[in-house]
Amino acid sequence: MKRSLINRKLGKVERLLDKAIERAEIPGAVVLARMPRDGETLNYSWVRGVSVIRPERIPMARDTLFDLASLTKTLATTTAVMRLVDQDRISLDDPVAKHLPVFAERDKESVTIRHLLTHSSGLRPWRGFHELLIQRERKTGDRMIGTPEGRAWIVDRILRSARVHEPGEAAVYGDLDFIVLGELVQSVTGQPLDIFCQEQIWEPLGMKETRFLPTAVDGSEDPAMPIAVRRRIAGAENCPWRERIVWGEVHDPNAFSMGGVAGHAGLFSSADDVMRFAQVFLDSWHGRQDLLPQRWVRAFAERQRIPEESDWALGWDTPTAGTSSSGQHFSEHSVGHLGFTGTSLWIDLEREAIVVMLTNRVHMVAKRSHFELRPKVHDAIIEGLTAE
Repeated sequence: MKRSLINRKLGKVERLLDKAIERAEIPGAVVLARMPRDGETLNYSWVRGVSVIRPERIPMARDTLFDLASLTKTLATTTAVMRLVDQDRISLDDPVAKHLPVFAERDKESVTIRHLLTHSSGLRPWRGFHELLIQRERKTGDRMIGTPEGRAWIVDRILRSARVHEPGEAAVYGDLDFIVLGELVQSVTGQPLDIFCQEQIWEPLGMKETRFLPTAVDGSEDPAMPIAVRRRIAGAENCPWRERIVWGEVHDPNAFSMGGVAGHAGLFSSADDVMRFAQVFLDSWHGRQDLLPQRWVRAFAERQRIPEESDWALGWDTPTAGTSSSGQHFSEHSVGHLGFTGTSLWIDLEREAIVVMLTNRVHMVAKRSHFELRPKVHDAIIEGLTAE
């Protein structure tokens, strides 16, 4: 193995990310990659830039905690559902209304858990419930955003909402499917999603830095956390409706309005913890350990073809030829997901390659497209690690 060639090839990764920082596409990033080759495991790490620009400047560090945004869907909600399936507490083809009876309203009796996991339920993909709560607060004078009452109001609106297409007719990526799944986990277990995930996923997998950050109970602006903890968290945008820089609280407006814990967003973690999850998932898929059940890891990683042209597995995305954020080199036996804040995880189950790319792209920078950067970085990493 020519390590000098591998290192030279991987230099392209650093150049890509350095240029992205210079162009103000991202303030900083932590990138980890791993792949076996010639009887050993090649590991790559890159840390550069800053995690916070304002209100103070803090350098990026390997243990920086990131708002994972929609990686919550995989590292929390999807895996929680998988645990419940493995425990025979639910079935993938159960009607959602079996566990959340009110969901049957407005012709949704035939929507299943499998439909929610594949974004084919027919629910609309997104709605700005935070805006509706703001309007409600202005009318009533009662605090709603971030309160249990506000959360209950949002959940009730979603559960009682109408479909926009027949179940299985189309796969339209969105958040409402996973908000419903988060509530289903709570209904079945009697535990909030964050507590169930802590006990059933992150603690058993050794993910010590992974957690939701619930909104302060009194709805105050300042998240209830020590300043030393906050300074480890990457900053997010200067939010116009919160009228402050989002730092130490979830960026997603609906997750924030629901108190910081939701099935679609709200999870914070470090790159090493995300890598830890990915390695366990990969090892479980190959049957090398049983921290996650091999049978269901393999089932959840399979494309469901709902509808036929959809590339969605159960909660996981798979590479779409020519347009995938994973780039050109991840095999068709790969799973991954993205987060709006600038996070991503891709796992090549066949090649056993893992790339964790965490950035804070929404923090105080020009809102340029981040989607072109990710496939370029993934391609450069795989090309570097496979250099001959």
